[in-house]
Amino acid sequence: MSPPGASSANTIARRALAEFTGTAALVAVLVGSGIMAAGLSGDVGVQLLANSLATAAGLAVLITVFAPVSGAHFNPVVSLAAWLLTRREPVAAVRGRDLAAYLPAQTAGAVTGAVLANAMFALPAVQLSARDRSAPHLLLGEAVATAGLIVVVFALARQDRARLAPVAVGGYIGAAYWFTSSTSFANPAVTLGRAVTDTFAGIAPASVPGFIAAQLAGAALGGLLLALLYPATPRPGPAPAPDEVRRTAAADLPR
Repeated sequence: MSPPGASSANTIARRALAEFTGTAALVAVLVGSGIMAAGLSGDVGVQLLANSLATAAGLAVLITVFAPVSGAHFNPVVSLAAWLLTRREPVAAVRGRDLAAYLPAQTAGAVTGAVLANAMFALPAVQLSARDRSAPHLLLGEAVATAGLIVVVFALARQDRARLAPVAVGGYIGAAYWFTSSTSFANPAVTLGRAVTDTFAGIAPASVPGFIAAQLAGAALGGLLLALLYPATPRPGPAPAPDEVRRTAAADLPR
């Protein structure tokens, strides 16, 4: 048996690897499908439809695959929210040392995924995007998209329905492509990754700080809305003794 410290370090490394790999795959799907769509059609609506469908489906699959390992956050604001919302609980969803491993893994994964997508389509590995996304209405769209994402993710968790996350989160992101002006980045790591591809999914480096600020503001708004809609409930106490269970069950029988 490995020493406890080594076992813990191995577990954190495995989770960080899952976050790196999942985020890289997500950005590769997002950027790659955008490049493919732009190459197949000159219609921006068709391009966005193809990009949104591929991203939503890819995200659902990646959550299904990696959730048992790391929780499948792939997103610094989700990790930060998980830490803030559960840090006082007996078993936190994300501990401080997990957070310290997740954030750089997600960021490195996002950049790696964008580089991989560029390379798969014979583009320069790193291309700084020229696509300006600094308009105020786009920042508002990012705040709305991120707030909604936080509510979806943690409302499911507080209802003990996390098993629905792949479909719910993938579906929400696919829909938010269309109902937000920003096409729903809702993810600081992905935003940084998309800055190194001058393609359909790109964002100019100068627009990145504004997007990340809007995402953080949206995450805070989403956390507030979550607290109002789904107040945290106390953890259940010790299981009742068998006699008490039988008495309770008998009392619930129809008279």
